[in-house]
Amino acid sequence: MLVKTFGCALFGVYAITITVEVSIDIGINFSMVGLPDNAVKESQQRIDSAMRSVGLKIPGKKIVINMAPADIRKEGSSYDLTIAVGILAANEHLKPDQVGEFIIMGELSLDGTIRPIKGALPIAIEAQKRKLKGVILPRQNASEAAVVDGLEVYGVEHLSEVLGFLNGEISLQPMVVDCQKEFLNKAEAYEHDFSEVKGQENIKRALEIAAAGGHNVILIGPPGAGKTMLAKRLPTILPPFNLQEALETTKIHSVAGKMRMHHPLVSVRPFRSPHHTISDVALVGGGGIPQPGEISLAHNGVLFLDELPEFKRTVLEVLRQPMEDRVVTISRARLSVEFPASFMLIAAMNPCPCGYYNHPQIECKCGSGIVQKYLNRISGPLFDRIDIHVEVIPVPFKELSESRQSETSSSIRERVIYARQVQQKRYEGIHKIYCNAQMTAKIQRKYCSLDENCNQILKNAMEKLGLSARAFDRIIKVSRTIADLEQAKNILSAHLAEAINYRSLDRDNWGE
Repeated sequence: MLVKTFGCALFGVYAITITVEVSIDIGINFSMVGLPDNAVKESQQRIDSAMRSVGLKIPGKKIVINMAPADIRKEGSSYDLTIAVGILAANEHLKPDQVGEFIIMGELSLDGTIRPIKGALPIAIEAQKRKLKGVILPRQNASEAAVVDGLEVYGVEHLSEVLGFLNGEISLQPMVVDCQKEFLNKAEAYEHDFSEVKGQENIKRALEIAAAGGHNVILIGPPGAGKTMLAKRLPTILPPFNLQEALETTKIHSVAGKMRMHHPLVSVRPFRSPHHTISDVALVGGGGIPQPGEISLAHNGVLFLDELPEFKRTVLEVLRQPMEDRVVTISRARLSVEFPASFMLIAAMNPCPCGYYNHPQIECKCGSGIVQKYLNRISGPLFDRIDIHVEVIPVPFKELSESRQSETSSSIRERVIYARQVQQKRYEGIHKIYCNAQMTAKIQRKYCSLDENCNQILKNAMEKLGLSARAFDRIIKVSRTIADLEQAKNILSAHLAEAINYRSLDRDNWGE
């Protein structure tokens, strides 16, 4: 008897349907075809033991299992339940007409319990696209898949539940998730707040501008000045997720297996902070089975690189293309997958190896040229992609001991949201341009015109401060954001002057 069941293979953040055909005939043999990897081939032992836990066993006949399309490699243990259901249906322990209405995925334990899988949300989206009745998944993944509308999602814990449900002997309640409620309840669930930061008003202002325009930032200052503390609070002033952004980010975390139990949606902007020993593959993604890296896990959120010069140069250089294209393409001999990577970069570093260059009280112990050599660990093209450079000075005792509470993240976020709304209206209808940091040269010429006074200020700044040519476009983009925050239609000289002040590392004499 021939029976077809359905599973899914993951490619990037998408799933494609895999048809598992099971044929049982006269003879004695068990064969599996369709490019299964070792984990799929080993499913025979797991399935046999799981079946025995419910009083059944793999029939001693000729069993042929084909996983189609046969030219796509099938990887991982999540096909266990798909294959087991196919064998049971082909051996007439299940009703064949029922199994074809669902995508069925799950890893089987030897005692028949069903273990969680990766990529439940893309799998549910694929089931909806194919107009199937629903999906049967491990209970731990059910709430994640249930955010997809118009689909019955059944969470199961044991093979016996699947048998009883498909035979109509027991009823299972489909998982129901109110996306809007889940989204709104946790949309502002941050543990940090800018009100906890004493002093550093100029840095808060720089981060507000960065959040309003989507600009990348680098903080440079001595140890203990508050660089990491400030960076961790950046997500709290970014505009809240809309539902579409939340679903995009959830898909990536689902594929990577990073979803937490009972959290069907990633409802707050992610903040990823990899250690400086990270490899380039772990940062941008890849591996034998291409998986999203840290830059994709930070999609629609913040990627924080602390101690930037300590990262390997090869790791930092692979950031350059994703920062421009906001997508990373992982190519292999047989396939090519894309992962979204639209993130805000915030980097922090000491100004020199000892950490005290330009410190107001402590003398720097680094010799001549050491500071510049330390900065040279980071390439010019990478600095070129960082719009705002800010020097962080230690907070004096007087400000630290003040009892007055600083401005809260929510009040700063209101101004950021207004500026983003202005930008969304401005770039409406322009493909993949949502904020000022993403402007192309053509769009910049259209929306960032400078009057004669502004042109003269910019010219004087580049000549007197030794600003590099690469700073030109970044200064204008940041100026546009400052103007948006000030509700100004055009860029004024005050906006331009403030933007010039945020290019400290472009000065020729910095670090000498």
